[in-house]
Amino acid sequence: MLELQHLSRSYRGIPAISDVSFVVRPGEIVGFLGPNGAGKSTTVKIIIGLLQPNDGRVLFAGKDIHSDLVAWRARLGYIPEEAHLYTWMSAMEYLQLVGRLRGMHEKTIREKAEGMLALLALESWRFSPMTVYSKGMRQRVLMAAALMHDPEMLVFDEPLSGLDVLSARLFRDLLQELSAAGKAVLYISHVLEIVEQLCGRVIVIAQGRVLADAAPSELTTLMKLPTLEGVFAQLVRQQDTRAAARQMVEVMRIGDA
Repeated sequence: MLELQHLSRSYRGIPAISDVSFVVRPGEIVGFLGPNGAGKSTTVKIIIGLLQPNDGRVLFAGKDIHSDLVAWRARLGYIPEEAHLYTWMSAMEYLQLVGRLRGMHEKTIREKAEGMLALLALESWRFSPMTVYSKGMRQRVLMAAALMHDPEMLVFDEPLSGLDVLSARLFRDLLQELSAAGKAVLYISHVLEIVEQLCGRVIVIAQGRVLADAAPSELTTLMKLPTLEGVFAQLVRQQDTRAAARQMVEVMRIGDA
C-alpha cells in the first residue's frame, strides 16, 4: 500500500502542496485530479522520489521510500506525461537499457521486450531509431518500460496522450488487468470521463490541498450533480467556461474605431 502522510512542499517560501494525505491500496485504481497548478506534479515528483517533501512522509508497505530509493524504484512503474526518451536508440535498445538498469537477466529482458513490443504493435519498428516514431509510438515504449520489471505500484501521468483509439482501448483494458493482478495504480488525467469509468476512487486537489477523496458515484450523489466533470468544476471553483468563451468571441470581434 502507498501512503502519503501530511505532505507539504514549498518553493522559495510559496506553498505548492499543504498537508496532502491519501492511500492507494493493492488492486485499486485511484484517479488524481486537479486543475493546472493545483499541486499534482509536485505530489507525483515526491512519490517517485525526485523531490523531498518539506514535511510529511511517503510510505510503501509501511516503509519510508526515502530510506532506500533504489529499492523503492524497483517496485515502482512510472509513465510520465512527456515521453522523454533517448530517441537515437531503438525501442529494443531502450528496453534492454531499462532492464539492465533494473538488474534483470539478459534472457528475461529479451523475452519481455519482444513480447511487450509485439503486443503494443511495435514489433516491426523495434530496431528503428525512435526519432522516426510518432508521439503515440513513443508513449507505447514508455508503457513497456514501466511494466518490464513487474512493479507493485504504478503511477500513470496522462498516459493516453498521443495514443490512437486502439492503443487507448488497450491501455484501458490493461488498467483493469493490472488492478485484478493486485497492482496499486495512481492515475493522473484531465479526461474525466475516462477517470469516472476506470477509477474506484478519485482524489481532487486544488491550491495544494486535497478537497475530496471518494468514489465517483459518492461524489456525484453527495453534490447532487450528474457527472464527475460537474463535481470537479464545483470543487475547484472553475470559471464559467461558457461565459468566458462567449466573452472571448466578443473580444475577437473588436474592431478599430
